[in-house]
Amino acid sequence: MAGATTAQRGTPGSDGSGRPARKGAGPPEPPKAPKSGKSVKRSGPQGPGARLRRGPVLASLAAAVLLVASGTWALYGSSWLRVEKVTAGGTEVLTPEQVLSAAAVPVGAPLVSVDTDEIESRVRGRLPRIDSVDVVRAWPHGIGLKVTERKPVLLIRKGADFVEVDASGVRFDTVPKAPAGVPVLELNAARSPSARRFDEERLLHEAVLVAGALPEPVAKETVQVKVGSYDSVVLELTRGRSVTWGSGEQSEAKGRALTALLKAAPKAAHFDVSVPTAPAVSGS
Repeated sequence: MAGATTAQRGTPGSDGSGRPARKGAGPPEPPKAPKSGKSVKRSGPQGPGARLRRGPVLASLAAAVLLVASGTWALYGSSWLRVEKVTAGGTEVLTPEQVLSAAAVPVGAPLVSVDTDEIESRVRGRLPRIDSVDVVRAWPHGIGLKVTERKPVLLIRKGADFVEVDASGVRFDTVPKAPAGVPVLELNAARSPSARRFDEERLLHEAVLVAGALPEPVAKETVQVKVGSYDSVVLELTRGRSVTWGSGEQSEAKGRALTALLKAAPKAAHFDVSVPTAPAVSGS
């Protein structure tokens, strides 16, 4: 293909469009700088009026800082909000004095600085009979402790004493006298074929499961919980009565069935709730 003609390329000095360039045309002029002497306007409030408007803001900030400082001093530095009185409630076997001694609340300390979680941990650690404790600040000068003691559902003989066990299986105290209305464990599983599979601790767990599921009226009449094997639990009641319970499974249903049987056949000598949907009585 033939190259572009001279007319197409433009003559020297043209602007490339084929038209001759204007005479005297040169490179574009640079932008003109602003003339000196003209001020550039700045944004934002200026002058005495703006300073007057900042005055209330600074005053408010100063007041807030002063308020925070005063509050901090009142809570930590003054003698107004300090621990002066500590009380304990909810005890049954323990005494309030035992709880207060275990709590060791720092009397005279700023009330706001008292670590309630630490007090709770201290009480439970020093008094295993305590199941839970609620520590609250009683403004302006008090600390209150509300405790809940563990309830024994089973007793384990230990020499002449008795170890108390709660419904969770926690052995929390040893007492010289058996509390009224709490059955004693009798464990006779040495000859059981399942003795190797279910050790003493597992059988104790089954006994606790059964004792903890007993309705209160039935528990008060239960003298012993005899465990021969995993699925051979027998209750000995007052007046020479006995209950075949079976395993610890479905203990709540078995408790309800036994309650109904005791009402329906109060003179019966033996009750069988090993199958709670088909309970039985005999010896009436």
